Amino acid sequence: MRKILYILGFIGAVGCAQSHRENKEHNYQISEAAIEANLNYLASDELKGRKFGSEEINTAANYVEEIYKKHNIKPYYKTYRDSFSHRGKSGFNLIAIKEGSDPVLKNEIIILGAHYDHIGVVVEAKQVNQDSIANGANDNSAGTVSVLELAKYFSTVETKRSLMYVLFSAEEEGLIGSKHLAKRLAEEKVPIYVMLNFEMIGVPLENVNYTAYLTGFENSNLAEKFNKYADAEVFGFFEKAKEFQLFKRSDNFPFYQEMNIPAQTLCTFDFSNYPYYHHVSDEAKLMDVTHMKNLVEQVIPGIEGMANSTEKEIQLNEKK
Repeated sequence: MRKILYILGFIGAVGCAQSHRENKEHNYQISEAAIEANLNYLASDELKGRKFGSEEINTAANYVEEIYKKHNIKPYYKTYRDSFSHRGKSGFNLIAIKEGSDPVLKNEIIILGAHYDHIGVVVEAKQVNQDSIANGANDNSAGTVSVLELAKYFSTVETKRSLMYVLFSAEEEGLIGSKHLAKRLAEEKVPIYVMLNFEMIGVPLENVNYTAYLTGFENSNLAEKFNKYADAEVFGFFEKAKEFQLFKRSDNFPFYQEMNIPAQTLCTFDFSNYPYYHHVSDEAKLMDVTHMKNLVEQVIPGIEGMANSTEKEIQLNEKK
């Protein structure tokens, strides 16, 4: 009898392992082709640099919404659009949600964010060879595309906590979109656990032993726990990020201010590895798509660790 039970147990274990492999095979695979196609469109001349309040950024939003619909990723509000006004112009953040599977933990939401606006058409003095369109490939089509790839991936994978995907507008106007949403979610008492923001990740860092640096590195244990979940040196410390106060200069910061939660930005632009910040030459063809695919694949285990841990292990450090 014991031998029969052992054999049945062995067969069951093999069956579970095979089922797990089959499930993995059916997960969405992060794709260089998809990254490149989305980069090429969002940073195309057709969208004229996705300026806040422009018709072109509305076109970009329509494009994103179609991706969410195709992959059955639901809007958080009645529509994907979280609207606001700034200096007489209307804009909107794009918000989608993947509900967690745990009846309790699903109420602890992780935000994965990036801004999808850029600076539009530049003045004549900043034109190069009559090119006036600041396409914003690295800043921040790269971050936008990465969030879209993660949304597609996690549409096929269950997590205990819910994942909210936010693409911010009016970042280039002074973090206006993220300020609006952080205040709104705080007023609505939405339980946000962690906010992880993707900014300028289109080219790799050089001569470091980690993949991306994390702004506000010392503010929380996010890098330490994330790297442990991923079993890799995904996030590291970058001195210039602290020197230039980058923690306060991207869409993570309003969430830290309004909600007092771990809210940080990952980035691979170090001021020396890419010369086209706010420049008309910030083009899709200069993005390292292989690096971007590798980065997205590297952050997935860390996100899964945050989303599935039984306790809220990511915490702010005590202020000194």
